Amino acid sequence: MEFSLSHHERKPLQVNPIKHSQPMGATLAFLGVKDCMALMHGAQGCASYTKVFFTRHFNEPIAVRNTSVSDITAVLDGGDYSILMAIENIQSKEKNLKPSMIGLHTTGLTETKGDDVRGVGMHIEIPYVFVNTPDYEGGMESGWALTVAAMIEQITAESTEVRANKLVLLPHLSMQPIEVEKIKCFCEDFGFETYALPDLSTSLDGYWEEGQGKLANGGITVDQIRELATSSVVVSIGTSMKKSAQALLKKNPSIEHLHFDHMMGLDGCDNFVAALMKIRHTEPKPLVKRWRSRLQDAMLDSHFLIGSSHFVVTGEPDMLVGICALLRSVGGTVVAAVSTTFSDALHLIEADNVFVGDLEDARRFFDEADMVISNFHAERILHSVEHTALVIRGFPNYEELGNQLKNDQLYEGSTYFLFEIANELRKVKHEH
Repeated sequence: MEFSLSHHERKPLQVNPIKHSQPMGATLAFLGVKDCMALMHGAQGCASYTKVFFTRHFNEPIAVRNTSVSDITAVLDGGDYSILMAIENIQSKEKNLKPSMIGLHTTGLTETKGDDVRGVGMHIEIPYVFVNTPDYEGGMESGWALTVAAMIEQITAESTEVRANKLVLLPHLSMQPIEVEKIKCFCEDFGFETYALPDLSTSLDGYWEEGQGKLANGGITVDQIRELATSSVVVSIGTSMKKSAQALLKKNPSIEHLHFDHMMGLDGCDNFVAALMKIRHTEPKPLVKRWRSRLQDAMLDSHFLIGSSHFVVTGEPDMLVGICALLRSVGGTVVAAVSTTFSDALHLIEADNVFVGDLEDARRFFDEADMVISNFHAERILHSVEHTALVIRGFPNYEELGNQLKNDQLYEGSTYFLFEIANELRKVKHEH
């Protein structure tokens, strides 16, 4: 495996980037809290782009508001004034709007100015969470992770007691709403009362209801966030979520922390099931064993196609870890894993080349790949590459409907993922 950042560091310009900003990750995290008002502290264009981005990906009206700061008002009026005026204007225009929490996240403009976003909370009666997410640092995954840690640090109350059957799930950014739901239900089948932070499974799952688009409709409640430290177990998925779990452990050191780099493939799922069995002293339900057998069969059925194929995978670090591990478990060769940003998770990936870059960097490996697994933006590049298939994963996906219901996790999701990959490979190899 070759792990290198040198090429990215020398490159002054990203061409066809796969990276998205920290504020976008923060916005998505706040959308997983019921009736939360996500408030982006920055220019109007930042919020407009984020709103369109998620609206097209999820095909749902997305509520994102911003403080409408410009380079002039940032200097002359000060950030405190802009934030307070934005909240006052929103509430005066929408009388029926009763947010349970205001989630303020910064942008590059306001971070450069250095606004006191912590002090603003003293003047706000509604529960208020702030997070510093400059878009000149990190990426979408780190913005999500920073926001989850901020909610725990600023909202969750300390506790010395735990409830034996209560579990907190901390999913990484790239997990779609249905995947969060599947893992929650999986834990509940072991007898756990399960809470996810954030919980997109009930806010962006495609369910239509009146008033959609004004605030985050579903998700975990603010009261539930306050009580998270009474959990007996916290499960973090993905390297980026370790710090959030550690923030919860500071609220109550008696909580048991279970960390998993991913939940795709036989090994990843087996480790998760074994941990739950050990805690609950119980066997999994028959359907769990059935899906494990189906995954084993899928690995055998898809081995000949995937095992003879070469892949290029691009995306957020935690997503890359799971996909690459599953492909390699059935003999696939990952010629390049291209990450949006640097993360310690990259050291977990087994591939010929692992580096931080963009689609221009990834393009160098397309000709030797049978399949590219990337976001929607890789599609236009692959038109010029013959005999290479594309499977879309990550953000954004404007090409397909039902992104929120696409499941690659646990035994069931891994089974469907392998069959999807194998069927797409069969098409291109048959044409070739």
